[in-house]
Amino acid sequence: MTRVRSVAATVVAAVLACTAKSGDARGSGGALTREFDGPRALGYAERQLAFGPRVPNTAGHRQMGDWLASELATRADTVVVQQWRHVTSKGHRLELRNILARFRPEATDRILFVAHWDTRPVADQDPDPAKRKLPIPGANDGASGVAVLLGVADALKGRPPALGVDLLFVDGEDYGDFADSTESLIGSRYFALHLPGPGYAPLFAVVLDMVGDKDLELYYEGNSNGFAPEVVQRVWRTAERLGYGAVFIHGVRHTLTDDHVPLQQVGIHAIDLIDFDYGPNNSYWHTGEDTIDKISAQSLTIVGNVAIALVR
Repeated sequence: MTRVRSVAATVVAAVLACTAKSGDARGSGGALTREFDGPRALGYAERQLAFGPRVPNTAGHRQMGDWLASELATRADTVVVQQWRHVTSKGHRLELRNILARFRPEATDRILFVAHWDTRPVADQDPDPAKRKLPIPGANDGASGVAVLLGVADALKGRPPALGVDLLFVDGEDYGDFADSTESLIGSRYFALHLPGPGYAPLFAVVLDMVGDKDLELYYEGNSNGFAPEVVQRVWRTAERLGYGAVFIHGVRHTLTDDHVPLQQVGIHAIDLIDFDYGPNNSYWHTGEDTIDKISAQSLTIVGNVAIALVR
């Protein structure tokens, strides 16, 4: 993802009436549920890093994609793989895959969660010039969002949802220059042009990116609050009901171009859940310091419980 100066998406009418269809995120006893297994999710992050950098066209990327599709097939009702060859403006030919895990695929009322599973091929923000051409490990920027969605899949397998849920793992998010639409957000752009069916219109969508930081602080993201403020408020209210008000902080801190923007451009009320302050002065972002010791099971648990509560 990259930071931008102004809100790119047009503010649209709130869809509170639609989002209210799914009801409060409460269990049968009236209390908000906490079903997420944080230590297990951290293990999913560790498993991803064991493949090495998940850069398109590498062995680690292919192995990671195969593993992810296989894991989801044991949990979801349906798994759809979107596979295509993408050519960048520089002529790079990338073999890419989006993986969509669907729960209750027949349901009309749906929620969409999104995370990118690829990692950046260059550590362009590393303070050491010698390391800037090396790929990043991607513990937070890549593995954390995937780990949370795999934990959500575990919970939905154990107790199926009352409405439809889609877990979308997009490829090619972090490949290159964010000023070049052929090098960034590739998977979410592809999905926006190849939706899973005619009339596909989830009630709302939440992108999970960089959500594992040990020092987790989640503010509103500018494009999210501009395009889908009702979704932002729904997520933050749910977090507060779970007791996470100190982590989910009110107010815009950054305005970012991330996977939610292509979804917004086709009318999906999507928001970005992201902690873009990663390390002192954001010193771990797009560097070799994005390693497993920088993320925690506790942070993954907080985000995972909120995601599940949005479904329940």
